[in-house]
Amino acid sequence: MIQIPMHSRGAFDSGTLPTVNTLRSSSTYSADTILSVNTQKRSAASARPVRPQSARQPGFSPAAPPAAKSVRSIPALQKTVQKGQKISIGSNGGLSHIHACFGWNATDNRCDVDVSAFLLDGAGKVIGDSWFVFYGQTESPDGSTRLVDTASGDREIIAVNLSRLNPAVRKIVFVMTIHEALTLRLHFGMLKDAYIRVLNPADGHELVSFRLTDYYTNVISMMIGEIYQHNGMWKFSAIGNGIAKDLAGLCAFYGVEVC
Repeated sequence: MIQIPMHSRGAFDSGTLPTVNTLRSSSTYSADTILSVNTQKRSAASARPVRPQSARQPGFSPAAPPAAKSVRSIPALQKTVQKGQKISIGSNGGLSHIHACFGWNATDNRCDVDVSAFLLDGAGKVIGDSWFVFYGQTESPDGSTRLVDTASGDREIIAVNLSRLNPAVRKIVFVMTIHEALTLRLHFGMLKDAYIRVLNPADGHELVSFRLTDYYTNVISMMIGEIYQHNGMWKFSAIGNGIAKDLAGLCAFYGVEVC
């Protein structure tokens, strides 16, 4: 059972910061460790921007949206598919590694997008409470799936070593979530240019890509795509469906026990 309070309560201090460093050695979360991660999820990552102090305070509601963050160009997507389309990307055993790369732009500077990966069984549920990768747990228990630093035009990358994947995992769902969307009343209508592209890191070859087309104002989390096993093949499905749930809601949706 894990607890995922999704509202900020301040920056790290000397008492909370050490709890983050112990997350990888723990199979599940305690109330203290998950809280310390959510209070300021990026302060320990020098390569990622830290939110302004005002945006971390409960009840923060500016009179007008701040200016948008710097706009990034979308990479040249080569093998695009449409929403709902499924495509084979390699054989089970022949394809050993992939990089799931994500990008987006925002029209409201308060939109801080996170990416997550849920490792699911054949019934569409996580195989254990700690089997999801996000900013507070950057690697799966089997070491197969992890958030990695990116020097490319993509904003986030999740690397998957398919050869190390737990055999119980039948699919991996990739999700984009707006941090503190419920508190700040943010939604996907404030985003644009969102995409996922799956690369073979051995040669940088694009296996498939999908650019989001629907940006709903009642959505704060988007299942943008998934990879799954079918008849000895790895396939990609362009989902593009969103829900009005934050990270805690997504955890419950995929079977993580949340209190």
